[in-house]
Amino acid sequence: MNEQYYDGLLNIKTIGEQKGFSASFHYHRYEPTPYQALERLLAQYELRSTDRLIDFGCGKGRLNFFINHVCRASVVGIEMNETFYQQALKNKIRYLKKHGDQIERIHFQCCLAEEYLIEPSDNRFYFFNPFSVQIFMKVIHNILRSVEENPRDVELILYYASDDYRYFLDNQTIFELKDEIILPHLYEHNPYEKFLIYRLAY
Repeated sequence: MNEQYYDGLLNIKTIGEQKGFSASFHYHRYEPTPYQALERLLAQYELRSTDRLIDFGCGKGRLNFFINHVCRASVVGIEMNETFYQQALKNKIRYLKKHGDQIERIHFQCCLAEEYLIEPSDNRFYFFNPFSVQIFMKVIHNILRSVEENPRDVELILYYASDDYRYFLDNQTIFELKDEIILPHLYEHNPYEKFLIYRLAY
């Protein structure tokens, strides 16, 4: 299945990369997770309708709509770029024309990732290398603080994870690597072409 197929199926527009870059080196350019990769992820990783996934650096919302369509999980997209945020909202309107019963399960917020207030129901967190490790550390600390206040099962999903992300999680947090989901035909040429699943170890 190609990119155009899924955009058409979901009635959204997410193809294309960011034009221009953030003024801060801490925030990376927008690039949607390939649909092929999302297919592989959901073939090997269970997301339930009771889960609430937070996508940091959601761009135009591709992952949010795909996961909601396939798993019926609640999704929240966090995007700092006003233009992409507005495009995500337009995509939500388009998506809901076909999936109106999901209106309460898809949300977007325009804010910095480290300023997002982690909700007690947030239990899955997605990162496609959206920002520097310094910002990543702040977000992880926010998640851990939320879990201290409201204990629950929490997992991180990292795609194309930087070495800095991995080092921080492995050496400075209580998260443990649960699984690696390798993308066939891509991983052989690029070892970053995989998903890493981290779970909170108690």
